[in-house]
Amino acid sequence: MILVTGGTGLVGSHLLYKLAKNKERVRAIYRSEHKLDLVKQVFATYTENYESLFNTIEWIQADILDIPSLTEAFKNISHVYHCAAFVSFEPNKYHFLRKTNIEGTANIVNFCISENIKKLCYVSSIATLGKPITNKQITEKTAWNPEDDNNVYAITKYGAEMEVWRGTQEGVNAVIVNPGVILGAGIWQYGSGSLFKKAHKGFKYYTSGTIGLIDVADVTAIMITLMNSDITNENFVLVAENWTYKQFLQTLAQSVNTKKPKKLASPMLLSFAWRLDWLVHKLTGKRRQLTKNLTSSLKSETYYSSNKLKVTLNFDFKSVEKTIYEVGALYQKQV
Repeated sequence: MILVTGGTGLVGSHLLYKLAKNKERVRAIYRSEHKLDLVKQVFATYTENYESLFNTIEWIQADILDIPSLTEAFKNISHVYHCAAFVSFEPNKYHFLRKTNIEGTANIVNFCISENIKKLCYVSSIATLGKPITNKQITEKTAWNPEDDNNVYAITKYGAEMEVWRGTQEGVNAVIVNPGVILGAGIWQYGSGSLFKKAHKGFKYYTSGTIGLIDVADVTAIMITLMNSDITNENFVLVAENWTYKQFLQTLAQSVNTKKPKKLASPMLLSFAWRLDWLVHKLTGKRRQLTKNLTSSLKSETYYSSNKLKVTLNFDFKSVEKTIYEVGALYQKQV
């Protein structure tokens, strides 16, 4: 039986849809009952028969930080997809990020060891990869630099990866995927889905940096293929295409039939914006939208290579432009 953590997120829900369609025996963890509606929302995007497909999954209320609930979740499990994570770039969320991403992953790894799980697939991020000294493309071999000005999310995802690699030293067969920004339909409230919502309201500015993009269907297809393969103790960068933010935000706007952003946000404007965001957070308690680290990444030109994955699996990525227009059309249809 397969266990999926983070089943109510974008990757997890799309993975569950694919596994359920393949008639796999699946158990999925959820924390809050209302989050299950998000999964149904994703399933409904692709089929009218979503209720019956949803009901083939064995749902169990558990938390990756709660050992007793995980004990129940791991009964009779042979394979694990660990998709659960907390995503935030807010410095004040650092301790919660550490607890969820590092301690939570350590718990999953420990259960994989004690229950003799056959294979673990962990969803990490390109955030855990290092920055090249020159303008070379970033690959799986680009070393992480702990002395760099890494954001809090990257630090904790890197720590989570270290837990998975520890597990491989203790007998766990594992694969790690490092996706870029994952695009997919069905969840519009947060994550990349919310970008379509924001694009519909209208972006005024674009930034000078670049962004690595991939379709969620590609991510889940690769995860399943890796899980069913003999490949173990390897990690793979998953970026279909590297785009400029200008191209990305303008294509997003076109996909939802709104005006394209035409102004470049200057470094001075971004510097003012993150400081204003910090001040608003301090005065009102509102969650941070723009941090110093985030503005740096919005200006940064970084390029990722997925050649290792392409060669290993002979995989062809879906066109990012096609994905954006398809997701944009579904957004307009559903909201």
